[in-house]
Amino acid sequence: MKPVYIVLIAILGFFLIIFMWVKGIYNNIVTQDEAVTAQWHQVETQYQQRMDLIPNLVNTVKGYANFEKSTLTDVINARAKATSVTIDPSHMTPENMQQFQAAQGQLSSSLSRLLVTVEQYPDLKANQNFLELQAQLEGMEHRIATERRRFNEVAQDFNTYIRRFPQNIFAGMFGFQTRAYFTSDEAASKAPEVKF
Repeated sequence: MKPVYIVLIAILGFFLIIFMWVKGIYNNIVTQDEAVTAQWHQVETQYQQRMDLIPNLVNTVKGYANFEKSTLTDVINARAKATSVTIDPSHMTPENMQQFQAAQGQLSSSLSRLLVTVEQYPDLKANQNFLELQAQLEGMEHRIATERRRFNEVAQDFNTYIRRFPQNIFAGMFGFQTRAYFTSDEAASKAPEVKF
C-alpha cells in the first residue's frame, strides 16, 4: 500500500472518530432536552387537571346563596389569568417561568382563601360533592408539587450536562440553553403568624 493511501485512511479515520464523538455529545444533549420538555408537559398536565376541577368546585360552592361572591370571583379571575400564561418549553427563561409561577401562585392563593372561607359554612363543609372536590384538589396539589420537583431534577441534569466541558462548546454551537427551575414562593419563606 502506498504511503499516500495510508495517510488518507488515517485522516479519514481521525475525522470519523471526531464525527462520532460530536454526534454522541449532540445526541445526548437532544435526549436530555427532550426529557426536560416531556417533564414540562407532565407539569402542565397536572396544572390543567387542576384548572378543570375548579369550575366544579366553584359551581358547588355557588349553590350556597350567602357565600361571599368576591371570593368566587377571585378564584374565577385567577383561573383565567393562570390559563392565559403559557410557556414554550424550548424557550424557557427565568422571567417567563417567574410569570407562570406568579399566575399559578395567585390561583393557589385564591383557592386557599376559598377553602378557608368555607369553614364558616357548616352545610357546605358537610356537602358530599364539596368534600370529594376538596379531596381531589388536595391530591392535585400534591401531584403538582411532585411533577414540579421531577421537572427541576430533569432540568438540573440537562443544565449540568450542557454546562460541562466539552458539551458546553457544542451546546453553544447548536443553540441549547439552560432551563429555568421552579422556585419556592417568596411568601413561603415567611413563617405563618399563629395567634391563640
